[in-house]
Amino acid sequence: FNQCPLLPVQLLAVCVCLCEQKYKDIEPIVKMEEVNGMELVKKFAEEMENMLGRKMKSVKRMAEAAEDADFYHEYNATLEFDYYNSMMINTVDEDGNNVELGGEFALEENEHFNNLPVNTQQSVIQVPTNVYNKDPDILNGVYMSEALNEVFVSNFDKDPTLTWQYFGSSTGFFRLYPGIQWTPDENGVVTFDARNRNWYIQAATSPKDIIIVVDTSGSMKGLRLTIAKHTINTILDTLGENDFVNVIAYSDYVQYVEPCFKGTLVQADLDNREHFKLLVEGLHVKGEGKVKKAMKEAFRILNEVRGGSLCNQAIMLITDGAMEDFQQVFEEFNWPERRVRVFTYLIGRELTFADNVKWIACNNKGYYTHISTLADVQENVMEYLHVLSRPMVINHDHDIIWTEAYMDSVAQSLLLMTSVAMPVFSKKEETLSHGILLGVVGTDVPLKELMRLAPRYKLGVHGYAFLNTNNGYILSHPDLRPLYKEGKKLKPKPNYNSVDLSEVEWEDTEDTLRTAMVKGETGTLSLDVRATVDKGRRVVFLKNEYFYTTINETPFSLGLVLTRGHGKFIFTGNISVEEGVSSLLSAVLIFSRTYCETDIDPHHRKLTQLQAVVRYLTGKEPDLQCDEVLLRQTLFDAVVTAPMEAYWTAILIDDGVETAFMGSRSGLMRMFRYVGAEKRAAKKFLSASDKDNLFTLDHFPVWYRRAAENRPGRFLYYVPKEDMISLYDYQAMCKVNPHSASSARPLLSVSSKKSKGDILQPCDTEYPSFVYEPSIKETNSVIKCGRCQKVFVIQQIPDSNLLLMVVQADCDCSRFILNSSSHNASVKCDRMKSQKIRRRPESCHTQHPSQPRVSLVLYSSTRATKIPQQAKTS
Repeated sequence: FNQCPLLPVQLLAVCVCLCEQKYKDIEPIVKMEEVNGMELVKKFAEEMENMLGRKMKSVKRMAEAAEDADFYHEYNATLEFDYYNSMMINTVDEDGNNVELGGEFALEENEHFNNLPVNTQQSVIQVPTNVYNKDPDILNGVYMSEALNEVFVSNFDKDPTLTWQYFGSSTGFFRLYPGIQWTPDENGVVTFDARNRNWYIQAATSPKDIIIVVDTSGSMKGLRLTIAKHTINTILDTLGENDFVNVIAYSDYVQYVEPCFKGTLVQADLDNREHFKLLVEGLHVKGEGKVKKAMKEAFRILNEVRGGSLCNQAIMLITDGAMEDFQQVFEEFNWPERRVRVFTYLIGRELTFADNVKWIACNNKGYYTHISTLADVQENVMEYLHVLSRPMVINHDHDIIWTEAYMDSVAQSLLLMTSVAMPVFSKKEETLSHGILLGVVGTDVPLKELMRLAPRYKLGVHGYAFLNTNNGYILSHPDLRPLYKEGKKLKPKPNYNSVDLSEVEWEDTEDTLRTAMVKGETGTLSLDVRATVDKGRRVVFLKNEYFYTTINETPFSLGLVLTRGHGKFIFTGNISVEEGVSSLLSAVLIFSRTYCETDIDPHHRKLTQLQAVVRYLTGKEPDLQCDEVLLRQTLFDAVVTAPMEAYWTAILIDDGVETAFMGSRSGLMRMFRYVGAEKRAAKKFLSASDKDNLFTLDHFPVWYRRAAENRPGRFLYYVPKEDMISLYDYQAMCKVNPHSASSARPLLSVSSKKSKGDILQPCDTEYPSFVYEPSIKETNSVIKCGRCQKVFVIQQIPDSNLLLMVVQADCDCSRFILNSSSHNASVKCDRMKSQKIRRRPESCHTQHPSQPRVSLVLYSSTRATKIPQQAKTS
């Protein structure tokens, strides 16, 4: 081969011949196995169930320890206790002394916790800025919960894959393990409040249907309206995808803030909550407040509309006063059962109508609160959760909940997580009838760690696994794109965790797959699909086999995709360890998959994957947990591809080739550079930072996937291009008019460039897609552009995916091609309020016999007095 220079295509052809010959040489030791998709999905689901089960056991141990600690703790109103406040640790004053609640706190970078400096022997306490960190309730709770330290460490020893463990107290503090130093925001403020987090709210309450009724009469102008809007947004933040909601404004007439949602309840997913917030911001005051009409409308929705959570129901009345005779409304719609709780929020400093507003709440098993400033909103809104949690607390129903996917910022990276959480109750005899919620314990599970249990290499070049929730929303999917770029910064999309399965597996037009998975069924389905590669820029046509089953003890279902022709069969070869290791060490290889778990044992964390593999195979580290199936495949591929090194080194090559490379299905890559970095034009290609061109845990590279679709002997040319186009995109971000209050989720063209200051919001986009028909060798046609037209001719280049295209250049058609797509407004509305099939949570706690139907409220009608906590609530 070294007698004459080779052209790039000749180089590729010879490489193929060498590999085929090597495979023929070792054919006797090759074993072919058919992949059983149903067996595989059940196996993966069982492994995930075991992994998640270990997290649930850890959470149960935390809850038991916290309840026992509280049982034996006697409240001390004068308690003095120094604890490690995460904001104060390792901080000194001007004299060099440790600040109060600080002290020396050992921190060490830990790879398992994203290289953050942590203390794996001690937890820390975080307190929001608006909570006094030495309040007696805080000090007693922190002192009592010190018992959790031992449990945290023990849990981590039992399950080294655990990440963050925590206890969120109902009084406002947050105990976090391992201990870290908390960084405030740019204003020096700590706004994080565990009680606002989804894991806390879902564990503390059952699913709920909420109608928010807000007064927009003329008296609500100025600061009152601002406080009212903030109250609405705070209530919306306490809802999740198992809850349902609507928002009604009233003055002289009743107005739905979203006309599309008139007379119904919509799922309180992130997308809808953010949509409501946008519309609430545009509310204006006018006229006289007629609360009776609004309350009747709210009761009508809750009593007549089918669907919703079918669990707790409540009306949130936000007003600066109620003057009408409204008792008749409650007699007609809510008494005597009082099935719907009514919570009232009196806005402003005036207390003239406080009696009426209190009466409404206390005669409908609700809660009254007075909000006079913006700072009052957070604490007062959260009180309704304690009322709704009381039936569950009195019964001591320790339901374990799993959250939907959420974005968490870890070490300046945004990671998708799910959390498992459990409520913590007081077991003291004197508190049993009151139902005292002490807080919620939980732990996080990074979704990428969960998906490692369904490795891509077992599924073939186009195969993949995915998870969805009981509501049909994506938990993890290779086509989920939760982030978008705003300037140079990556940010979560407003609807990142409410992307429905039907929006990524959109070829399932009948929702057959989605419905079966939401119901928790086990089965299989075949679909002809148009899959996108290269970030949606290119399309491949595949016949997919879907296999799905439920993950027991969770609201999640697992799906698996195998493609006919790729992934149905797998072959392995019986290669000796010595021969395999020798081939691994004698080449320039890129290891981009996880072959051995180096994260579990601290002693292994310094090892590279290649070092870990060699030490495991040679018996130097027998305790390493390695994927033996993947290792066998990698050793086999290393031996088969070994001749390529000598070949690439020996040949002469014509100018123009920078790099020769080869990839195998096990993730092993061989690479040879013909020129130095200073001469390479495509410096990013195959670099460690270019993950799209490397084998990773999540995918095969683009060049590998596209080449797999080519028939043998045909060359694939891949030209990376930034702005090519795809088919439908239900996760797009489009610019909108900042002054528009349109209620529809737009279907837009993204062809125009985003200018500085444009506002982006989620949208559905439709793109023209160009598909090449290989049977057509040559064709020509005409493009009409208004009064002119251009002629084009296309001719196929043999044995490749390239086309030669010649276009007449005397006619500009760009302004005719880049028009925005039109979309009927009623279609948008139907899609927004459509209620797809969902699986409701199994448990529901709404009432308890020990809770009175009517609360006795003690207050003075002539002067403002603070109502005792036990008297304010029911």
